[in-house]
Amino acid sequence: MNDRPVNAEISFDPYLDADDQALVEVAEELIGLDPTGERWAAVLRHTYDMIYNGQETGRYKWEDLMKTEKTHFGTLFEINAQREFGFDGGDRTDFTVAGHEVDAKWSQSDGGWMLPPEVFDELALVATASDAKGQWSLGLVRVELANRREKSNRDKKTQLNKAGREAIRWLWRDAPLPPNVLLLLDPNEVAKIFEHRSGTQRTHRLFRAAEGMVVHRSTVATVSMQMDPQKRVRYNGGSRDALRSEGIVILSGKYHSETAQDLGVPIPGPLEYISVRVVQSTNDEGAVMDGVRWRRANPSDPIVEAPLIPERGARNKWA
Repeated sequence: MNDRPVNAEISFDPYLDADDQALVEVAEELIGLDPTGERWAAVLRHTYDMIYNGQETGRYKWEDLMKTEKTHFGTLFEINAQREFGFDGGDRTDFTVAGHEVDAKWSQSDGGWMLPPEVFDELALVATASDAKGQWSLGLVRVELANRREKSNRDKKTQLNKAGREAIRWLWRDAPLPPNVLLLLDPNEVAKIFEHRSGTQRTHRLFRAAEGMVVHRSTVATVSMQMDPQKRVRYNGGSRDALRSEGIVILSGKYHSETAQDLGVPIPGPLEYISVRVVQSTNDEGAVMDGVRWRRANPSDPIVEAPLIPERGARNKWA
């Protein structure tokens, strides 16, 4: 459960679509813009976090959203994708990619994409994800007559039929989504985090409960529900201070990724943290912090005061 997701594996095979050169060109452009899938995964993570609006609401799961909010996800996904990749707008569709019209379609349920008349015979970029499962998928399909249902709703929107779903050329399929740690923790632990009235104390409980797990800064905002939520992490009254006596250091992906690697824990990204309980190392195992070598503590190791770490700067400042 604590393993850091790896880069997504591209599943597209251009030879399957040699007769649709536009689809191949769009696929190659998208893969060229994001070979690992990390940027698309970040777009989806950001969209989920925007919809949850955790800093103001404390929400962190899909079931907590209202119907109108769920409907709005697709619009935010389209906007965030355009901002991330800088796609030009299409004449009839959302984007122009590699010179071709492409319409972005989101559905929380796999296969549930609603297709308006303006995308008929055009390329659709279909996306789906599950925050609970930590997975996402993105593919391309030509919305031609043979691929769509005959029936439509009052807005003349229809869906892909069986042939259409089978015709999707997945660029990434069930790829790892940056984790929502509140969905990975035991529900009883999460309830304990949120039961405290103080946002600062809730943040302490989060990093205590999620030791060894990647925590996105949006989760810190959700738990603290305060202005400047990242202040709750720092020294001078934040979780780094409060948990130091428990042997816990809180590493930032922006400044301490090498230290996380040396400690053998998942490496957080630039907008993420990881808390680690440490003890002094008796060999070359571990990371140098504050002039001393430390390793990740085992459950049976005694609790010792954690070293001070620079909140900004590189590892060599600790040597």
